[in-house]
Amino acid sequence: MTLCPPARTTTTTRPRVQRPHGPPDGPPRRFRIAGADFSASIAVFLIALPLSLGIALATGAPLQAGLVAAAVGGIVAGRLGGSPLQVSGPAAGLTVVTAELIQRYGWRTTCAITVLAGLAQLGLAALRVARSALAVSPAIVHGMLAGIGVTIALAQLHIVLGGTPESSTVDNALGLPAQLAGASAAALAVSGLTVALLLLWPRLPGRAGRMLRTVPAALAAVAAATTLAALAGLGVPRVDLPSWSSHALPGLPEGPVLGIAAGVLTITLVTSVQSLLSAVAVDKLAAKRAAGAGAGSTAPRSRLDRELAGQGAANMVSGALGGLPVAGVAVRSVANVSAGAVSRNSSILHGLWIVLAALLLVPVLDLIPLPALAALVMVVGIQMVSITHIRTVTRHREVLVYVVTLAGVVFVGILEGVALGIAVAVAVAMHRLARTRITREERDGRHVVRIRGQLTFLAVPRLSRALHQIPSGADAVVELDGSFMDHAAFETLHDWQAAHLALGGTVETTGPGGGRIAEPAPAGRSAAVPGAEAADGPGTGSSAARSGSHAAGGHSCCRPWTPWRNHQCGERPPADETGGTTGQRLASGIGAFQRNTAPLVRDELARLAREGQRPSQLFLTCADSRLVTSMITSSGPGDLFTVRNVGNLVPLPGEESGDDSVAAAIEYAVEVLRVESITVCGHSGCGAMQALLNSRADDPPSPLRRWLRHGMPSLERMASRRHAWARISGRLPADAVEQLCLTNVVQQLEHLRAYEPVARRLAEGTLTLHGMYFHVGEAQAYLLAGTDEVHSYDDVFNQVPPGAASQERPLEAARAS
Repeated sequence: MTLCPPARTTTTTRPRVQRPHGPPDGPPRRFRIAGADFSASIAVFLIALPLSLGIALATGAPLQAGLVAAAVGGIVAGRLGGSPLQVSGPAAGLTVVTAELIQRYGWRTTCAITVLAGLAQLGLAALRVARSALAVSPAIVHGMLAGIGVTIALAQLHIVLGGTPESSTVDNALGLPAQLAGASAAALAVSGLTVALLLLWPRLPGRAGRMLRTVPAALAAVAAATTLAALAGLGVPRVDLPSWSSHALPGLPEGPVLGIAAGVLTITLVTSVQSLLSAVAVDKLAAKRAAGAGAGSTAPRSRLDRELAGQGAANMVSGALGGLPVAGVAVRSVANVSAGAVSRNSSILHGLWIVLAALLLVPVLDLIPLPALAALVMVVGIQMVSITHIRTVTRHREVLVYVVTLAGVVFVGILEGVALGIAVAVAVAMHRLARTRITREERDGRHVVRIRGQLTFLAVPRLSRALHQIPSGADAVVELDGSFMDHAAFETLHDWQAAHLALGGTVETTGPGGGRIAEPAPAGRSAAVPGAEAADGPGTGSSAARSGSHAAGGHSCCRPWTPWRNHQCGERPPADETGGTTGQRLASGIGAFQRNTAPLVRDELARLAREGQRPSQLFLTCADSRLVTSMITSSGPGDLFTVRNVGNLVPLPGEESGDDSVAAAIEYAVEVLRVESITVCGHSGCGAMQALLNSRADDPPSPLRRWLRHGMPSLERMASRRHAWARISGRLPADAVEQLCLTNVVQQLEHLRAYEPVARRLAEGTLTLHGMYFHVGEAQAYLLAGTDEVHSYDDVFNQVPPGAASQERPLEAARAS
């Protein structure tokens, strides 16, 4: 489709397109702090202050190190990180690692290791590998955190009882009976009150309870324990913050090189994975809050590579100032979002309050009993063993990975436990891939071979044995129930089928429900396999039938999506049609459909006519004639509810100016058809985007120009310094047109959220949004990376590999006709 440059109806000039890191336009904006950020920062500060002291106590580091890490995490990571609402600081997940490093190398060397770990994080951010951390199985991450939680709880329990923890988890567990026998009554009173308030404070009933719950439970528990210890004169050890003039700073690393390197690697991996997973969780919370607040609100999104760089910078600064390692912390981040924070200013302010407290409130902090801080950290450690996570991994049959990782972390170490978890996860995946059930039976005079599971080379011997037990010339049915078939399995099935047909037998390939997939293929042709990606197979039978190029006993020249311009499927067109009119070519195409394709899809269309349409997704794309939606999504009748317009635009509600077609389609699809997802698909060489780039102020008005004004926000987004340019498979787009095509997909996804039915379904969790880009010249599809929430996308379009059929895809696989 070629579009002429459209006209403008206003005298405003088109925004100048500039690089996102170019010089700012106009005078600098004044620094302003929203009231919501101010109040949220105080709430987070009240939670972070006691937690930071407690984590420092649990690691054996100077107590001031916890305050340094909290302040640096809030100010440095908050200012430089890519997750605006995430709060960073000393994390309970790092307690075991840091304690082991301090015990082995001393505090000054541990600070140097923290600096080196931050430098390593900056290197990883420069390599743009942040999203790779999300490939780690959630069962491994949850198992790691649970193992760390068990280790923390056992160690802090000794302090709660008035003793001193041992050097290892096993020693702590073995020494617990003796510690219980000699428990200190004063320490038990203080820690018991702390634990009771931590558990009961969020459940205080009534109106007074709601008012009291505005004070964080951690602060209330520590304050009450401090008051009890002071009024009762209990002889318990208390916080002792030394003078800042004697604060220990890092020194040159002292110790074996391999040991230091292992420490750097451990700190780097744990802080990076925890921070990135926390950022993704915060994005979901923020998006859910924005959806509940109304269609016009927006939720900040995380840029994971920038977040990794911000965490690296914070660790370098924290280590250089004698602080603990820093990571994104879920507890403080959730409190930040719940308190209504709208920008990174909340995290920065919370860091400033920590600084002021460390300088001005030392006499107050010195009154806090150490058993209260130990009880606080012990409860946090216990809560890291989440029942919800255990149920989730059990439901997904990954409890073995979870248990092995937990046990490895507790009894061996962090890195060793994670390595064991990864090994078990790989073994479980291989077992599932190899667990293929193949059975054979004779029913109604036909030999039925059922194949359940993934069909790989590991199952080829059993598959070949079952197939060759079928007598020559017999009627055979192969029932496939799986989502993947590799090259070896495909060749085995294909060769047997060709030989069986040559000996006079018949072969019917069916899906799991017994429905026929395709007509028996002639010798030398392979049968279609539903949902399976054969290495050199022609594709699915359903898509072949929809292309009109496969009929029963089809022609050898026809393959799925053979170049079809005036294609006659092996038949020479009549002489009078060779140069015929458009009407003649249309009639010829309809005749080919009735002759070749209609017999294959008639049953499916009859079913749809009886039951009505129930598409799974709304597919909104451009009207370009080169974009064949059924081809690039391997879909057919009833799969997609498709809306096509010039430029795949989604006008904002109220700006349609008399044209409600797109809004009506969205409302019908979301409210009536109850689609599960909406996909916005742009494409290369879009004439509408070219027209936007080439538009001039003196262009005469026209219907096309009036329509294309809905694309102006995409042009403004590309020119804005607030948004990084979209990337395609890690590279910058080839030219401005491609950049605008990609940016337009992201912008139209944001427009979708402004529709009230869409926002409501997103808040309910019953609808997802997807972005897609199709490069026409390369015949390559790209999906917008990120989670299902639009505002957590990183504006990166990733290439869809040929083997993606074996994975969970946002685009539904084709249904067999």
